[in-house]
Amino acid sequence: MTMMGAGMLWVGWFGFNGGSALAADASAGNAILVTHLSASAGALAWTAAEWVKIRKPTSIGIVTGCVAGLATITPAAGYVSPAAALLIGLAGGLVCFFVTLFVKHRLVIDDSLDVFAVHGVGGILGSLLLAVFVPAGLGGVGLAEGRTVLDQLGVQVLAVVVVALWSGVATYGLGRALGLVTPLRVDQEAEHDGLDLASHGERAYEFTA
Repeated sequence: MTMMGAGMLWVGWFGFNGGSALAADASAGNAILVTHLSASAGALAWTAAEWVKIRKPTSIGIVTGCVAGLATITPAAGYVSPAAALLIGLAGGLVCFFVTLFVKHRLVIDDSLDVFAVHGVGGILGSLLLAVFVPAGLGGVGLAEGRTVLDQLGVQVLAVVVVALWSGVATYGLGRALGLVTPLRVDQEAEHDGLDLASHGERAYEFTA
């Protein structure tokens, strides 16, 4: 089920990134191509990291690496070359792998589905790497006239900070507002039994030997 879900997500991401061009043109084609390459590279990078770390690559690891590659290329899709997409995917897979371990084992934070460690960190990394790989000399669409890589990197950093602040403040506000209506955390018994059973009175899946 995990692999099936990842496959559907992977294909759906083509529409997500390719559709951003708002036209069926070369930009959309490039966005889809680099999306595929980055996802593949991310999956391979995560698998290699697992092999080195625990000597056993896992299906969950392959899927998570794929998503890391998808998240990392998204800010740069349509603007960088296929070769750059491979490097971005490799970087996303490796960086997100170690951030996931740090969040789970060092900070002991229950980051559901590794959303921050993979989507958040991957998106930030991709936003910054866009400035590195967008120059025409590296196969990208090129920088704006009179702008250097450092100039563009500064713009990307500013954008990341603004989005992070907005997301943090908006999430906190929404969480406080929802907390006035309904509890945001179930009790330990419900958490142990599972929310499907506690909230709906039934289990979503029944597995038999």
